[in-house]
Amino acid sequence: MPRYMIERDIPGAAGLSREQCEALAQRSMCALEHIPGYRWIHSYVAGDKFYCVHEAPHEEAVREHSRRGGFPIASITEISAVLDPKTAPGKAAAAVS
Repeated sequence: MPRYMIERDIPGAAGLSREQCEALAQRSMCALEHIPGYRWIHSYVAGDKFYCVHEAPHEEAVREHSRRGGFPIASITEISAVLDPKTAPGKAAAAVS
């Protein structure tokens, strides 16, 4: 199943309260209930943006989820690979300064 990175412009996103984040998460879960095969993996909140990783049969399903939930879309990009410390077997993860 393809995975997508969805960038959403949400002014003040990093300053949203726990309750506001919970309400957004609930809206997302309600929207995906109506789209077979759709799965929200997780989202990152940074500055005025949400970066959401979703699994969906095709890009139009991502757009449908956004319409149903009332979420803006700045961009949708299909994820082609995931890199992490396990990508370099046998190497210790370097410390980030």
